[in-house]
Amino acid sequence: MANMEPILDQLIDQLTQDENFIPSSRQSVLDSLVHAIRKEQKTRKAVRLNFICTHNSRRSQMAQIWAHAAAVAFQIPHVKTFSGGTQTTAFHLNAVRAMRTLGFKITLSDQQPDHMNPRYEVSVGTGLPVLICFSKQFEQSLPSDTPFIAVMTCSDADQNCPIVPGAISRIPLTFEDPKAFDGTEKAQQEYLNTAINIGREIISVFRRL
Repeated sequence: MANMEPILDQLIDQLTQDENFIPSSRQSVLDSLVHAIRKEQKTRKAVRLNFICTHNSRRSQMAQIWAHAAAVAFQIPHVKTFSGGTQTTAFHLNAVRAMRTLGFKITLSDQQPDHMNPRYEVSVGTGLPVLICFSKQFEQSLPSDTPFIAVMTCSDADQNCPIVPGAISRIPLTFEDPKAFDGTEKAQQEYLNTAINIGREIISVFRRL
């Protein structure tokens, strides 16, 4: 693997071995995402994955970070990851904490145009590209007229966005929302569970590219 944080190296190795925990009902969706990425790899210089959820605060952010890490770990070139929502809120602190717990280096960016929606720098290893993560609408995630694969990470956004402008493929890779546990003693563990489940499936996809 590439020069990643050792804890992330170990975690990705472990999740690669844990693919049997992925329900068989999810395999067809993961296969669809693998197929969509492979198709883009054959026809374009860059593959852009835009993970979309309603608020771009939890699952879509986690998925973008995991896809970035997986592309580095498995040395998949020319894959760029983005995320966005149908509304703008903020990268939720519980989601930030969960990803930090797993080993991602997440720090506040020096540039903070909106303190209600802070920008975070996310690193998976020294000398590797850094993501700037904050909540935004999916149309703002990348320049207009730029083709991308839309990965719908929540059922609400999937159901309420019949058309995603700019999407050349659309994959409904939805996850349960840990928001339901906010303010409870189960929040930390449930956010971790969600982060791990997302990571396991994203890693399963990139391992096959």
